[in-house]
Amino acid sequence: MTTGPDGGRSAAVPGPPTVEVVEYTDPLCPWAWGSEPVFRRLRAALAGRVRWRRAYCVLFDHDDDPPPDPAAETAWYARYVEEISAHTRAPRAERLSRVAASSWPSSLVAAAAELQGGEVAERVLRRLRETVFVLGEPADTPALALWAVRGTPGLDLARLSADAASEAVLERVRADHAEARRPVAEVLSVRGGTPHPGAAKGTDDGGHRYALPTLLVRAPAGCRAVPGWRTFEEYASAVEELCPGLVPPPRPLPPAQALLRHRSMTDPERRLLADGPWPPPHAVRVETGNGPLWLHPEEAEVHPAVRCDAPAVP
Repeated sequence: MTTGPDGGRSAAVPGPPTVEVVEYTDPLCPWAWGSEPVFRRLRAALAGRVRWRRAYCVLFDHDDDPPPDPAAETAWYARYVEEISAHTRAPRAERLSRVAASSWPSSLVAAAAELQGGEVAERVLRRLRETVFVLGEPADTPALALWAVRGTPGLDLARLSADAASEAVLERVRADHAEARRPVAEVLSVRGGTPHPGAAKGTDDGGHRYALPTLLVRAPAGCRAVPGWRTFEEYASAVEELCPGLVPPPRPLPPAQALLRHRSMTDPERRLLADGPWPPPHAVRVETGNGPLWLHPEEAEVHPAVRCDAPAVP
């Protein structure tokens, strides 16, 4: 499998030496959300040249202890997200309803969406991220996760619901969860230099897991890990070290084409992925607590930030 135009999985193609990029992530992680502009640019540059695979770490786990004071915990976490968004310039919700109880529902839905193709999977994951960082209503139940992705172009919602509840997808995410807790040695100790250098996090059982996000690049020439919040150049350099010439020069799209391709774009994304006067005609602006989110008009018709229906809050 290789990445498609939007970073999803597609049919393998002949080409340069086999390279795999593993993205350790979580749909509800603020640093992963803030890294999306660079990752979108990198996925576009490497489309058809690598196998890009996501591994869902499950940041908010089932066995995490519930907070003794949910309101205080939510206020603290909202400040934490605000601090991160000050570095990444990513949107954040004006009001966060709560800290996510679990990442399992959104991870299962994101993994199940991959069974419907790369474009659908990419758009579903994007919607799941936006539940917490645009809507302030994290997709931490199956009902909320499915509500958030309704209307995604090309998505069979009934199939998604069945697949997300299947044993096969559960085993897939369990395998991702375990893989994320076997980090390579080079991320156990990472020097600073960025607001989020990405050293592996300790776990309750005395082990470690990858910090989110982390990219692992594997090629016949070796393996490179790029943890934390990084620039496009740092990711591209890791790929180039293993496969010189694999990363082509970035090719920003005209604004209307960029918004048509991505359907939902933040200000940092449009600066990296589009070239020309912004916003394009008919773009729908959604206000957040840290700058706008721009929606293609067709996306705005079905996006939960604009739709009139209410989420199925537990």
